[in-house]
Amino acid sequence: MAAAAASLPRSAHRAAFPPPALDARPIHRDAWIAAFRAVRDETERRAAPLSPEDQQIQSMEDASPTKWHRAHTTWFFEQFLLREHLPGYAIYDERLHYLFNSYYVQAGPRQPRFMRGMITRPTAQETAEYRAHVDRAVTVALREASDEALARMLPILEIGLHHEQQHQELMLTDILHAFAQNPLDPVYDARWAMPSAQAPAGKSALEKGITRIGHDGDGFAFDNESPRHDVLMLGGAIDRGLVTNGEWLAFMADGGYARAELWLNDGWVCVQREGWEAPGYWRRERDGWSTMSLAGRRPVDPAAPVTHVSYYEADAYARWAGRDLPTEAEWEVAARDGLIEDAFGLVWQWTRSAYGPYPGYRPVPGALGEYNGKFMSSQYVLRGSSVATSEGHARIGYRNFFYPHQRWQFTGLRLADAQG
Repeated sequence: MAAAAASLPRSAHRAAFPPPALDARPIHRDAWIAAFRAVRDETERRAAPLSPEDQQIQSMEDASPTKWHRAHTTWFFEQFLLREHLPGYAIYDERLHYLFNSYYVQAGPRQPRFMRGMITRPTAQETAEYRAHVDRAVTVALREASDEALARMLPILEIGLHHEQQHQELMLTDILHAFAQNPLDPVYDARWAMPSAQAPAGKSALEKGITRIGHDGDGFAFDNESPRHDVLMLGGAIDRGLVTNGEWLAFMADGGYARAELWLNDGWVCVQREGWEAPGYWRRERDGWSTMSLAGRRPVDPAAPVTHVSYYEADAYARWAGRDLPTEAEWEVAARDGLIEDAFGLVWQWTRSAYGPYPGYRPVPGALGEYNGKFMSSQYVLRGSSVATSEGHARIGYRNFFYPHQRWQFTGLRLADAQG
């Protein structure tokens, strides 16, 4: 199967990081400093509409306070870049390393995840001062390090930038979950709107044969996107577009949430326990359904892609429709070859692929090896990107992953037909 150029469609976000390879000479210091500042500024831009009280809240264990995201991404640069690569750097406050480590066991002990919302000190303003201190130190390090030292720092800087972009998306999804618990239906940004879907109706054929997926070595990728390897494609078809709210309403009208035969056993238990009868954030109103958005509560738009659905829901819908979810390989090939639209910038799309290592995968050594590899269990892969994904963060080979019951992210689906 011939591989088309791996370029992102119209709906993908533009590249935000500088183009030179990490081993290029001369190293473009100013470009990397500008990239660092752009990412750090975007975090603060996303936090700006929130009050100190908004930034403190943790509405469930899966979510984290905005203030914690701001501090944790700062801790990442201090722990892995400044502490290791800037001689003579003095840690801003050692106590913060306990509070703002996430899950890096090799980096030391940490505040339990479910207790992050109890960290009232440092304040939001003190967190800003911590960020400013680390930002100044990183800028000095990038500007003054020798070429040899900088070459060792840049891989850490780059993963730190992508790591912070991941937390920028979480900042929006986590505050949306918190606001959805508030009877006042708070507004994060009154101008926010889900972009319109662009895909026409119809399917694209998936050819049978052997192809290659995974990172091709061009540009940045997380370690879980490698190594590149052969996969067998069985053929079939994949929808050009995403499942919409209108189509989901038909599933609901046909008793989709009440028919046990459509659900995986664990999914059915989840439906019963949680009382699900619609996607996350939907609420039955006198004249129809509404949904909570970053612009507050709004009527459900039948033409918009359905979002805030779990893997269990996506799988049940596919079963109801007599279809399948695509595998992650089918999705990657379809995106690479231009067979699908709205792959990026609307919703992350569930695949039926369990999150596990690619053949020959080895995590990077040290604490950064904990970044992806140790989570390869009991989760499913999502592909694409969402409306909350930062510019420069989307790419065709990206492997996102969540547990099958989770639905507070902007998660949706497209359907496929497997060929046996």
